[in-house]
Amino acid sequence: MRKLLAIAYSLLVLASPSGAEAADRWTELPTPPAMPEAVESGKAPVNGIEMYYAVYGTAKDTPILMIHGGLGYADIWANQVADLAKDHRVIVADSRGHGRSTRTDAPYGYDLMASDYLALLDYLKVDKVALVGWSDGGIIGLDIAMKHPERLTRLFAQAANTKTSGVKADVLENKTFLAYIDRCGEVYKKISPTPDQYDAFVNQIGQMWASEPNWTDDQLKTIKTPTAIVLGDHDEAVDRGHTEYIAKTVPGAELVILKDVSHFAMLQDPAGYTAAVRAFLDKP
Repeated sequence: MRKLLAIAYSLLVLASPSGAEAADRWTELPTPPAMPEAVESGKAPVNGIEMYYAVYGTAKDTPILMIHGGLGYADIWANQVADLAKDHRVIVADSRGHGRSTRTDAPYGYDLMASDYLALLDYLKVDKVALVGWSDGGIIGLDIAMKHPERLTRLFAQAANTKTSGVKADVLENKTFLAYIDRCGEVYKKISPTPDQYDAFVNQIGQMWASEPNWTDDQLKTIKTPTAIVLGDHDEAVDRGHTEYIAKTVPGAELVILKDVSHFAMLQDPAGYTAAVRAFLDKP
């Protein structure tokens, strides 16, 4: 993983789509708008870290927890939060070591990251959430669905993998994905409590990616939470066959394929993405 990341950094000069590619929205990486004004925000002391969080909207029904992907940060959900907060309570956070949250020397693991989010919900006195997770966020959502189903009402898991083999071998040759890595590094320098430690952070989380997740069919079959397994039809990171396998293995799961978008669907088609979230989460 470290070698692959080194190659990725060396190729960042190729990260900006141009020419004919620029016309295809799945090759683009739009910048999210500013987040709306939060009802509440701060840093929660959980599992030895200070975890940044923000809450939007005042609706009293089951809140929505939105979990971003690896290297990212909560503000990537700005388009969705602005819409969903009109009639939902929406909670976002920066995962351990990401964005404005701190990290420790403890090895990364999806079970640890899931426990961070559960501890955050305890801190906020929230019993249950509908969870929208993207990439690592979707993996965290699946972990919670398997081990703590009582905390979830629904799970919308986009671009998640349940085995390391579900990630495409050439993902770090993709220009859009390289641009994402570059952007996350720039944001990290601006908002992280440790702005000069991006490389160390990437190396630390990269050790997790090299070996996790690797769940068995029997583990996935324990999921009882109503689940949507979601993928963009041009996802550059997760294999579609793997996504279809997850949807077939998780009992009752709904397979959702988002049109003309990639791993970064929430940025490339904000309205379409939000509509897909609503269509699933707001089912009676």
